[in-house]
Amino acid sequence: MQETKTLHAFVIAVMLGLFVVGMVEGDIVQAFQGFFRLQVTPARLVSDFIAVEGVGATLLNVAAVGLLGYLFVILNGLKITGAELAALFTMMGFAFFGKTLFNCIPIMLGVSLSARIVKKKPRDYALIAMFGTAMGPLITFIAFELGMRRIFALPGSFLIGIGIGIVLPPIAIAMLRLHQGYNLYNIGFSAGFVGLFTASLSEAAGADILPLSMWGTAREPVLIAIIPAIVVIAFFCIVAENRGHIRAGFAEAFKDFRKILTMSGRLPSDFADSISSKGSLLNTAIMGILFWLGVVLLRAPLNGPVLGSLFTIVGFSFFGKHPKNVFPVVLGIVAAIVLFGKDIYAPTPLLAIMFGTALAPLAGEFGPIVGFIAGFLHLVIVDRTGVWHGGMDLYNNGFAAGLTATLIVSIIEWYRSVRDE
Repeated sequence: MQETKTLHAFVIAVMLGLFVVGMVEGDIVQAFQGFFRLQVTPARLVSDFIAVEGVGATLLNVAAVGLLGYLFVILNGLKITGAELAALFTMMGFAFFGKTLFNCIPIMLGVSLSARIVKKKPRDYALIAMFGTAMGPLITFIAFELGMRRIFALPGSFLIGIGIGIVLPPIAIAMLRLHQGYNLYNIGFSAGFVGLFTASLSEAAGADILPLSMWGTAREPVLIAIIPAIVVIAFFCIVAENRGHIRAGFAEAFKDFRKILTMSGRLPSDFADSISSKGSLLNTAIMGILFWLGVVLLRAPLNGPVLGSLFTIVGFSFFGKHPKNVFPVVLGIVAAIVLFGKDIYAPTPLLAIMFGTALAPLAGEFGPIVGFIAGFLHLVIVDRTGVWHGGMDLYNNGFAAGLTATLIVSIIEWYRSVRDE
């Protein structure tokens, strides 16, 4: 029970902190006006909300989307464990560049309705609903980019969002079988699959899906401080769980962290539930600060997409990622960037370094060489997949990671079966 309270406190503190900073960053009235304008802003990849409406409005959007996800967890009677934290931080992360209250709600309702259709409880599909908000840009595209009259576009986009939510669960279950849990962003794979069809149908109907490129170069102090602040909150939670005993709390957390390092990370690997909240909080702090340091030392922009990728790493450090299984993948991606002469500061390579860690379970299960190969191939494929779905799937790296994991797992399984025979 104490562990559950600690994780509740962690996520509430992060959301509250983002809300407060969003309120005090600049003019409050302008921040709220910008927040409302974001609800009607194109959200396809890559839409950097900080570049569009500024820091204050974006942080309010992040806090609002996080609150939506948190209330959804509470209303469905779910515990706050690693899986829920991964979903919540992913929702908040992508609220920096694509997710809004407007485009998340229809999909979450649709997935809940899908559960009712097959006589299940909405809580059974709650995680699919939260991660499924990856398809939010489709709702915004229909409502505000097609040029339809609002009287038809708004209800039409809402209904299509509900329809997308209804079909997501069966597709997500089928996609999981393909990569066998070796892609942590399974819903990204599923959403890319759906997005491929929706984008193709839109183009066939004569709609122009023009590429978006809103990529800011922000490096404001408040943005630089966000991840370190989350790390500090995690440390406070570790100490609080151990009733203020700092040395004992960190000693236990480090012991559990070492246990986490022995896990492959293959879905479902809930570190908070299977090991401890202290160990997973320490893993989250270490992962967050390592990747944040990488961004800072590279002098890369700390814009919406980069902050979103860091939030996703923080979330999945409760649910599959740890230093031992992510770095072979990162090295493979960096090797591909160097070999093919890519610009590491360009959106696709830079985000691939962060989001490509979805393939961490391959390194955790089959070793660093396989992880390196997975990362290398991921960079090659992710450069193309965004065009296929027209930016409708915010988890484009999850789509590419699903394809990469399916290829590698298929070869490994074939080799093992032939060897055994």
